[in-house]
Amino acid sequence: MDIIFIILIILAGLYGALMLWYRYGWQHLQPYAPPVHDINFHTKVSIIIPARNEECHILTCLEAVCLQSYPQRLVEILVVNDHSTDRTAELVKSFASKNVRLINLADHLKEGDPLNSYKKKAIETAVGLCSGDLIITTDADCVMHKYWVETLVGFYEHNGYKFIAAPVSYYHENDFFKVFQSLDFLSMQGITGAAAQLRCGTMCNGANLAYEKKAFQDVGAFKGIDCIASGDDMLLMYKMYKAYPDGIGFLKHPQAIVHTLPAEGLNAFMNQRIRWASKADKYEDKRLTAVLAFVYFWNITLFALFIAGFFHPLFWIWCIGLIIFKALTELFFLWPVAKFFQKTRLLWQFFPAQFLHIPYIIVAGWLGKFGRYEWKSRKVR
Repeated sequence: MDIIFIILIILAGLYGALMLWYRYGWQHLQPYAPPVHDINFHTKVSIIIPARNEECHILTCLEAVCLQSYPQRLVEILVVNDHSTDRTAELVKSFASKNVRLINLADHLKEGDPLNSYKKKAIETAVGLCSGDLIITTDADCVMHKYWVETLVGFYEHNGYKFIAAPVSYYHENDFFKVFQSLDFLSMQGITGAAAQLRCGTMCNGANLAYEKKAFQDVGAFKGIDCIASGDDMLLMYKMYKAYPDGIGFLKHPQAIVHTLPAEGLNAFMNQRIRWASKADKYEDKRLTAVLAFVYFWNITLFALFIAGFFHPLFWIWCIGLIIFKALTELFFLWPVAKFFQKTRLLWQFFPAQFLHIPYIIVAGWLGKFGRYEWKSRKVR
């Protein structure tokens, strides 16, 4: 039994070191400082919003996008209607803005063509039709600060990055389950920024991305990854990274944050997380795959200790102790991240959230590899 406890101590030490490493990365990621003087912007921007059955959110999103401070003459907004069966297309058509353009994805598909990733096809179609030099993608259920585009473009023009990942946060966390989702998502965002600074296993989220149109086309768009249902964000980022190793940046600034809604209910949440987990073994950067595998094994170990406690109560003591250790190290990492996103008020619920976090990681990780999920009323394997 001594060997088991030695292994547990080693695993805990490695996990604690990982959290410390991520905190170091986040803390050393320098916030973007926009110039205090007026900028003479010159970059033409195309904002692409894929939308499927988003009648409840699309108008709020368009209002936020159209209220941007960035010069309207340099902005076009393309909403790609992905076979919506509700009033999404109708609402976009009725939206009073000359900058908003509706694209029906069905009009650009050949009948009988096999397609596993409609979102990638929606983005690729819009890029082929847009006139901007810088592509910005977001989701139809998102809202953003009025200086969102201005901050993204300023960061792009200042640094010359080919691909920019930017922060995403949940809002309207009005019950414990949504707070749990928000805390989990905060940790992902913190790791995204930290990994970008450490240049190891960088991540991103398609709700807030910017990349050069020319660079997108030069790497072959989504060719080679279009057979994978998910991954319009991270898998594309790795293609960009391979072509432009120094061309990837993370924008750390409050005005760049895009806000999105947490999933409504357990089923929607699990489908979302299984979808995210399904691309884990497709990442080009195997360092990230190794970290994800280690974190998965760590959570399985904690769950196995809980089960073993029914046969030997000593394992329950170890299980409780290691869960407390896990929570404390994660909280130490998460505190500055929550402060940046102005979410510190949620942290008092962090400890009870652990009892949902461990089983969700195990189930989502397994089904992401071996199961199937439903997304936007489509079943995906």
